[in-house]
Amino acid sequence: MDRAATEARIATLVTPFNKKGAVITDASTFAGDLEFDSLTVMDFVAAIEDEFDIIISMNQQAEIETWGQLVDAVVKLTHTA
Repeated sequence: MDRAATEARIATLVTPFNKKGAVITDASTFAGDLEFDSLTVMDFVAAIEDEFDIIISMNQQAEIETWGQLVDAVVKLTHTA
């Protein structure tokens, strides 16, 4: 699956979490732009893990700050799975 298709699938998953309806770009941050608290991040990550049948480690999660980084991480994980 290419990056655009992966991003589209993640975009459908983020909708219920994006309470403010923020416009999402590669530079959007979860804490700042989307105003996700730690529980929301955990729920969102769990939804991604279920959708793509991957595991995003806590170390990887700590390094992911933007939407673009998340999409790139999922692409990488799905190609190594």
